[in-house]
Amino acid sequence: MSIAQRRMVMVVMFCHFIAAFAALGMPPFFALILSESLHSSGTYLAGWFYVVPTIFTALSSPWWGIWADRIGKKISLLRAQLGLSVSFLLAGYSDSTGLFFLALALQGMLGGTFAASNAYLATMASGPALARSLTLMQGSARAALVVAPAVLGWFAASVPPIELYRYLALLPLAAALLLWALPETAPGPSVDDRPQKTNARPLLLSANNIYALQFAFVFATVATFPYFVPYAQGLDSVSVELAGLLFGVPNLLYLVTAGVLSGRFGQRLSPAGLAWTFLLMAVALFGQAQTQSLTGLILWRVLMGLAMTGGFIGLHALIAALVREGHAGRTFGWLESGSKWGAVAAGLAAGVMVDRFGPQAPFLLGAGIMAAAAGWLAVSGFCRWRPENI
Repeated sequence: MSIAQRRMVMVVMFCHFIAAFAALGMPPFFALILSESLHSSGTYLAGWFYVVPTIFTALSSPWWGIWADRIGKKISLLRAQLGLSVSFLLAGYSDSTGLFFLALALQGMLGGTFAASNAYLATMASGPALARSLTLMQGSARAALVVAPAVLGWFAASVPPIELYRYLALLPLAAALLLWALPETAPGPSVDDRPQKTNARPLLLSANNIYALQFAFVFATVATFPYFVPYAQGLDSVSVELAGLLFGVPNLLYLVTAGVLSGRFGQRLSPAGLAWTFLLMAVALFGQAQTQSLTGLILWRVLMGLAMTGGFIGLHALIAALVREGHAGRTFGWLESGSKWGAVAAGLAAGVMVDRFGPQAPFLLGAGIMAAAAGWLAVSGFCRWRPENI
């Protein structure tokens, strides 16, 4: 990848971060928005509103991906950023729960910056270079998830949370202006940057299998999100502040280690390697369900962070081998849709499991899903060799 292309990757990552900053940072304040700005006593709506953008992103992503392949990846990315800006502005001026619901639905329907950004990156990178770019893009989302709630919480102390949306609408608008200066497709690599043909035959999985594996991975990790803080508080000497810090440990480890691990192991990860990382995730989730001490919980959260990082790196390597520029929009659209459906299914299943079996159930459910996925990868015969130049 040339220096110019690396700079373009950094611009796309930065633009995704500032868009994700608003999209991921506001949901923790939905309960306050309902009570203080929308004057609603239906606190249960906060949970419903949380999944509205996710559901509409899952529904719309495949169609936006097809549109991107036909019209252009840059236009699709600009559309996603501007769509977020419009939806945030509508949310900021909402005066009823119905209008706020519409704004969140539009956020999911018109957004999709993650898939659009990845499809645009596929115009300038392929193979291992694309896999590293996807790992960095996931890092921008993790960084927004860690930083945004804390920063927006500081502002929410002096500004009504719903009014923050009016200012946050400027972030994707600024991102669109930055992206406007980028070319529709990246300049081609120099002779020295072009991948050299070899006799290597990389092991790949079919698109449907990769979609299923990503669904399982997202399901297993997200299932523990809604109930981790109260579960951690059930242990001795764990305050809500400490529980919140422990919640972010896997994301922080991803930010710290993903770049190094991707450069060192990314090109060598195979379906067999992914099976090991899934198994490690299963062990980490099972350990959290069984631990009775703060020290044990910390250690299991660290192991979960390392397993999550390895899982994403392995998935990104397989995705990069699958993607071709001509259908990158469609591929990433379906990947984004599967990921969102995995998150929705995880939230619903976790709620049912906690109600019936207690706060440990989401961890055990996630561990079971990861163990099953690891076993599937280990024993199935759907892996096959393909020439590198196909």
